[in-house]
Amino acid sequence: MIKLPYEQIVEKITSKAGITAEELESKVNSKMEQLSGLISKEGAAHIIANELGIKLFEATSGKLQIKNILAGLRNVETLGKAIQVYELREFNTNGRAGKVASFLMGDETGNIRVVLWGEQAEMVKQITPGTIVKVAGAYVKENNGFNELQLNEKSQLVINPEGIKIEVKDSKVSYRKQISELKETDNNVEILGTIVQVFDPRFFEVCPECSKRVKAENEVFACPDHKVVEPDYSYVLNLVVDDGSDNIRTVFFRENMEKVLKASKEKVLEFKDSPEKFEETKNTLLGNIIKINGRAKKNLFFDRIEFLANNVDVNPDPEEEIKRLDAEVKKAETS
Repeated sequence: MIKLPYEQIVEKITSKAGITAEELESKVNSKMEQLSGLISKEGAAHIIANELGIKLFEATSGKLQIKNILAGLRNVETLGKAIQVYELREFNTNGRAGKVASFLMGDETGNIRVVLWGEQAEMVKQITPGTIVKVAGAYVKENNGFNELQLNEKSQLVINPEGIKIEVKDSKVSYRKQISELKETDNNVEILGTIVQVFDPRFFEVCPECSKRVKAENEVFACPDHKVVEPDYSYVLNLVVDDGSDNIRTVFFRENMEKVLKASKEKVLEFKDSPEKFEETKNTLLGNIIKINGRAKKNLFFDRIEFLANNVDVNPDPEEEIKRLDAEVKKAETS
């Protein structure tokens, strides 16, 4: 099933209908009340889009821009430029070995993580930031609130196809916001703030082959796709970041958690078995200034906006930030 995140639905409707997010929110709530709560927020927004004559889904076949890649799509073809490349990992489950690697790529409309399985994973060794790649035959899944392109043995990855140039959307300058300005519809934005609170990391079992959550059944762990497995572990870290305008709970999964902690996977897993070792690390994080790119998301249970990290810089360039502030001051003086 193709899934369009609520924040993207809001963005499409507000831009095409010329209404504010607050006006749309009122319409959504009225529609849910009208239907006696028998419809989700996303479903109500779909109905409103239809009533306004707005087409939510652009092309979902052929060569897609990254902004049009949605969870649930299959046989996806797209082009992009590698932005960040992550390490290749090997695993061995019940005597069956495998490999997985990933990289972040972008185009003029956005960016997306590409995950390579099996022999495809070896191709990550040929990719560096700036490499142009063509993906074909991929499928899309949602992971920790972000869409990912998944490539298996039936998919195709072409490195530096001839005659192709890609412009990557610059999210570092255009989308900086203060925390007090964040809205639940904000996607691909950047915040800069000081770490003022650190929570203990959480660990959960995942399938080593597909990274899906696995559940314990009769003292063994079972994956829906790969049956009984020896689980790998994923992890998440929550921090509170303050920028002077407000503070917000921020969420860092796996590689981004490793960046924040400046630790390898092996070091992070030590905290799972010996939580007391994290206390010293926790104290060293407090007071650090970090720059985070990601998206805002409404936590309905706690009725608050949180920030999900897509990338993090633990050593922001002071000169770059001074130039940014000077530019903002000059802009304010001339406006």
